[in-house]
Amino acid sequence: MILPPATLGLLGGGQLGRYFIMAARELGYRVMVLDPDRHSPAGRIADEHLAAAYDDQHALDHMARSCAAVTTEFESVPSAALTYLARFVPVRPGAEAVAVCQNRSAEKDFLKRHGLPHAPYADIRSEDDVGNAHVDLFPGILKLARFGYDGKGQASVRDRDEALIAWRQFKGEACVLERKMALDGEVSVVLARDESGKTQCFPASENSHQHGILDISIAPARVSGGLLSNAEQLACNISARMAYIGILSVEFFVVQGQLYVNEIAPRPHNSGHYTLDACVTNQFEQQVRALCGLPLGDARNHSAAVMVNLLGDLWTPGGDHNIREPDWLTLLSVPGLKLHLYGKNCPRRGRKMGHFTVIGDNPAAVHEAAMAARAAIGIGDD
Repeated sequence: MILPPATLGLLGGGQLGRYFIMAARELGYRVMVLDPDRHSPAGRIADEHLAAAYDDQHALDHMARSCAAVTTEFESVPSAALTYLARFVPVRPGAEAVAVCQNRSAEKDFLKRHGLPHAPYADIRSEDDVGNAHVDLFPGILKLARFGYDGKGQASVRDRDEALIAWRQFKGEACVLERKMALDGEVSVVLARDESGKTQCFPASENSHQHGILDISIAPARVSGGLLSNAEQLACNISARMAYIGILSVEFFVVQGQLYVNEIAPRPHNSGHYTLDACVTNQFEQQVRALCGLPLGDARNHSAAVMVNLLGDLWTPGGDHNIREPDWLTLLSVPGLKLHLYGKNCPRRGRKMGHFTVIGDNPAAVHEAAMAARAAIGIGDD
């Protein structure tokens, strides 16, 4: 068990890391961040920011000497860095689990080997793989095996010819071709799992996306209790198969009343941001607790919640080359609305700049207020 005022190491400096630091500080810890971006949201508030590459040997050695334990806030950190740090300090989640989640091919293979429900797919590593792709995979989605997120690195394809064009546009990188599913909806489960295998699931959220980017999360999800129970069981099964320690997020497609695993993320998740305002313990405090071997907190929700992402599209050019901020006063005038901005200095189209969450006792009223606030600041449904 690692107690305050120990220093915790964090690989990654985005908004998820920023919230991890805030949670760790409330519990009395110090945090050291490794991220090459000198202006990263987490690095700017860390006790110490190592502005270096994730495989920088001097930075890793400094972190190994200075930190009592290390975690990550995104899955694309080199697994070799985690393996190296684990020689000296606890690293949670471990490199093997992160390696599965950071590669779509490895992730799909994990799901297949363990009999977990997933969309039909094929690994694409050559033009021959495209030509041999089964006709049942079309229409499909071609996805880069590495580094694709928020709709990036993906292409909808109707047949082998379009898949070949897309694969060439991806410069022949390894891909996964998935059959496009006729979705009834999407839900996600965020859970915490400790070293003893004890698991706490947050209430599942119901999610909708625009252009591949999460737009709205509704929690608790408005689907049948049996489906939610099944989603929690599947997520817990995945975490156990990985011998996972930390926060794990599992996204599911809902197709004709059945669940299919879409993606696994070895970290807190955008769809779990509602826990900051609506749960007894939020996902970031749970991350700290799991990392340090503390008892997991109570994951129950005390309010219904609707979370809405705020993308860089809302920031518009003003006079004198300045950027005009969105109408924050309109949002802050809504009862039960909690505004969160991530401290990013460069808004751009599709970039997550913040979010707001509306909470309350009446789920229908909460949803209505969130949708009205969303429309009032100019977020459309295109």
